[in-house]
Amino acid sequence: MDETEFWELIDATREAAEGDPEEQADLLVERLLQLDPESVLDFARHFEVRYHRAYTWDLWGAAWVLLDGASDDAFDFFRCWLIGQGREVYEGGVHDPDSLADLLDDFDEEVDGDGEELGYAADEAYEQLTGTVAPDLGIAPAAAEPEGTPVDFENEAVLAERYPRLWDRFRE
Repeated sequence: MDETEFWELIDATREAAEGDPEEQADLLVERLLQLDPESVLDFARHFEVRYHRAYTWDLWGAAWVLLDGASDDAFDFFRCWLIGQGREVYEGGVHDPDSLADLLDDFDEEVDGDGEELGYAADEAYEQLTGTVAPDLGIAPAAAEPEGTPVDFENEAVLAERYPRLWDRFRE
């Protein structure tokens, strides 16, 4: 599976789920079950690389603004959700987290921002296909700390200055 096929699966399942991340995860498992186990592992590698790439302080700050706070786990689930939004939103958000203010149509913190189940879709599909747990993907583990300069999440003035578009759109 190449990168284009990866994003096509993400987009097709998001559209079919009408943006509901849990439904998208279910549909993604169904679609992955139609593939061979090695293709499922390829999908998992694509997902994991993007998940690690999104482990930045800047993006965590954006998640904090959008979710009105984001613990370690909430940020993990946010990164899964961000991947589930498709290539344009993902790449834009990783490159310039404040651009999420322009890239997201709507954002309901009760539904959006939590794609935990998306992070397990490939593992679930692989296990159903083979009856075994997915092997190690051969990808270096995530860094112990997010990349970049730490953000003072508790300081609203810092957040408003660092993420002016997100702050104006989603917090005021």
